[in-house]
Amino acid sequence: MNAVVIAVLLVLVLSLARVNVIIALTISALAAGLLGNLDLASTISAFNSGLGGGATIALGYALLGAFAVALSHTGIPDALSKAIVGRLGRHPNEQAVTGIKYTLLVAILLMAVASQNAVPIHIAFIPILIPPLIGIFNKLKMDRRLIACVLTFGLVTTYMVLPVGFGGIFLKDILMANLNSNGLNIDANELMGSMLIPAAGMIVGLLIAVFISYRKPREYDDKQIDETTTSQETTAVSSKRIAVVVLAIGATLGIQLYTDSMIFGALAGFVVLNLGGLDKATSSQDVFTQGVKMMATIGFIMIAAAGFAAVVKATGEVPALVESIRGMIGDNKPLAAFLMLLVGLFITMGIGSSFSTIPIIAAIYVPLAMGFGFSAPAIIALVGTAAALGDAGSPASDSTLGPTAGLNVDGQHDHIMDSVVPTFLHYNLPLLASGWVAAMVL
Repeated sequence: MNAVVIAVLLVLVLSLARVNVIIALTISALAAGLLGNLDLASTISAFNSGLGGGATIALGYALLGAFAVALSHTGIPDALSKAIVGRLGRHPNEQAVTGIKYTLLVAILLMAVASQNAVPIHIAFIPILIPPLIGIFNKLKMDRRLIACVLTFGLVTTYMVLPVGFGGIFLKDILMANLNSNGLNIDANELMGSMLIPAAGMIVGLLIAVFISYRKPREYDDKQIDETTTSQETTAVSSKRIAVVVLAIGATLGIQLYTDSMIFGALAGFVVLNLGGLDKATSSQDVFTQGVKMMATIGFIMIAAAGFAAVVKATGEVPALVESIRGMIGDNKPLAAFLMLLVGLFITMGIGSSFSTIPIIAAIYVPLAMGFGFSAPAIIALVGTAAALGDAGSPASDSTLGPTAGLNVDGQHDHIMDSVVPTFLHYNLPLLASGWVAAMVL
């Protein structure tokens, strides 16, 4: 069996067995290298060389975490939570509960979408927004698996179809660039239309999660939330503080767009909040430390995932995996589309990043798909969907790690069973089907 397939399956099995994701990725990277004809020294060297590729992302997340905690100390998230509690009242009726529940879901979805473009702080909004709302989720008996699905939908679907912010990076800077460099010759106007059908599969998955899978109430214990994720004191919200928050968000957005750096954008937002948005009694050093601690696990997982990806690339087994499907396909175009998507799912599930998957598969998929006579829009959909497959549902993806970071502040939301498995089932299966349809009809 191909070393990449074995390594990815090993990541999934170890993760489902509750082995720490960082350990699972490291062990699987070692297995991938040794099974992929690398000796131990070469495997370790490839793993170490790849770690640096995740360091920039990890530092960016650490600073976004500091910005998130600083924002929580402005009192605005707590004020939002209290406003919702006030609207519910002590004895809410069923109609009020339903209205608040779906209002919250829509608001969370819109924030997830905005985090990819309008306010491109990515998953850092989750520890800002979610922990203050945990008590309300418990009171409404909302299933946190549903909230994880809503968050992941907004994080993934947005970059698949909207060429702004992170979507601009995914669609234009990575997908279009790699397709053109491998001889497809497309322009930006074809990207969004080609990805609409795959995105429809994500919508189907979301509707199933909301109205079928997780619509029933689920009980959670009211536990004390870790003080490092939410501020313990009640901070008065003034018009000046609101203005500072708006300025900080604007600085984060503006600096990130100008420098194309998540690190300097988050740093700018933190500095603005530190200068004008925090209480004098609040130590900026404590806030920064809390933020880094909150995002540290995600950062280390991303670093380990980068090392795993480097080993997978070094084995040369990815081209071998794709080439191995040639004999299975023959002249069967529908089967070719399905197997290309399935291979993309395996690769992204292991790497944890759809952005990193495209350069790996584009060089092989483009000539293969052109040889089968797929149109340019169909190839866009094939490669884009093959990369996005596995982002939802991967133990190492920030699209699942982010929701867990916010929803598990009281220890009642398991990363694998409550984030990874639900998002895998609700998004990867419909996306596999809709991506195949797009490849066949475009």
